Amino acid sequence: MAVFVLDKRKRPLMPCSEKRARLLLERGRARVHRLVPFTIRLVDRTVEESVLQPMRIKLDPGSKTTGVALVRESEEVDGETGEVREVRKAAHVVFLAELSHRGQAIREALTARRAFRRRRRSANLRYRACRFANRRKPKGWLAPSLRHRVETTLSWVNRLCRWVPVTAISQELARFDTQAMQNPEISGVDYQRGSLFGYEVREYLLEKWKRKCAYCDAQDVPLEIDHIHPRSKGGSHRVSNLALACRTCNQKKGNRDVAAFLARDPQRLARIEAQAQAPLGDASAVNSTRWALYAALKGTGLPVEVGTGGRTKFNRVRFGIPKTHALDAVCVGHVEAVYGWSVPTLGIQCTGRGSHQRTRLTKYGFPRGYLTRRKRHFGFQTGDVVRAVVTTGRKMGTYVGRVAIRASGRFNLQTRNGLVQGIHHRFCTLIQRADGYGYAWNRTAFVKGEAGTGAACAAALSLSVLKGGVSRAI
Repeated sequence: MAVFVLDKRKRPLMPCSEKRARLLLERGRARVHRLVPFTIRLVDRTVEESVLQPMRIKLDPGSKTTGVALVRESEEVDGETGEVREVRKAAHVVFLAELSHRGQAIREALTARRAFRRRRRSANLRYRACRFANRRKPKGWLAPSLRHRVETTLSWVNRLCRWVPVTAISQELARFDTQAMQNPEISGVDYQRGSLFGYEVREYLLEKWKRKCAYCDAQDVPLEIDHIHPRSKGGSHRVSNLALACRTCNQKKGNRDVAAFLARDPQRLARIEAQAQAPLGDASAVNSTRWALYAALKGTGLPVEVGTGGRTKFNRVRFGIPKTHALDAVCVGHVEAVYGWSVPTLGIQCTGRGSHQRTRLTKYGFPRGYLTRRKRHFGFQTGDVVRAVVTTGRKMGTYVGRVAIRASGRFNLQTRNGLVQGIHHRFCTLIQRADGYGYAWNRTAFVKGEAGTGAACAAALSLSVLKGGVSRAI
């Protein structure tokens, strides 16, 4: 996997290989600038002395997870004229990431706060003037849980632009026509928005039913769309009446109702009926944020290419690439060839930067205890990645993870193996400051025999520059 490189003035250069980064560090020509994603800073080179190549950020926005891919665009030499012409359609994968949003957590926190306020006002515990009538929502307003998806995606685009010489952006402008999905025959004034039904609805069903047969849980087989309640017996084309079935189950079920087909398996019948009525919240979230994200990306000043979800799936199937959020991002837009896609994927979890709330609350919304008024103690703050070498006591050992500070000086450490409590601050060494995200490397995208020894994740390189080594998940 590539390592990000900055010049001596912290301007982005072309990424390099792990081997080259290790040699530069050993020879004193570079310094470690950032641990995750692993970035080095050269001490003897500037941008003017380097050759840069076209780099493109590709995004596959989702309601819960956004796929991010950084690809290098190749150049092709004309065999007749010998001229070099740019070919955007050939993508060499440099970096993959999956950004997990916390929109649901934000929504639940706002719901709880609203409930607490409502209860306090109704019980006349504290007077507060009503504010529901003095607020005006501007055009394009998004709920905080939806605005979070746009802002975090844009934040990582800006970060990559600081570490890599990005020249263009590609975005999947997925559209889900929820009206047509619920009722394909809708028309006239009842029809609100959207124009897609066929290919995009199939993508929605694949996500809804976890890409497996609803009746036998078969995976990695061709799946067909089945009507839970047959059309011959009054069933409709609504998306809540559609399920995925393998050919064997589809033929065995025939035109029977699902209740008759699964009469001997009531548990599966109840699960299918409950899952069939799942809301379209994810599709609505994507619809609400797609144009806001597009406008935000245009604000970066870089050319933005858009593609449909149908083209993304077409490219993925054509190249034989597995289904992941990050690899979907690689296939966004007009692509004719993909090289080096079998690299580790960096999992980025939005954790937030803390809370303004300085108390814990009871289930009724009343304060319970008080939190420390200071954000930092003994040089650490909650969310920092630290390495703790405990030399005495029952907790003797080496731990690496995210720290939760305490005013007493005894911190809690969240490692990949669990929570370790009561680690004294004198045993802790700072590795990376808290930035509102948690990181973990994921190797599920590897294909045996294709990755090779050179595809070890950049975290492995960071181990070699830290004495004693650290964990791969932080």
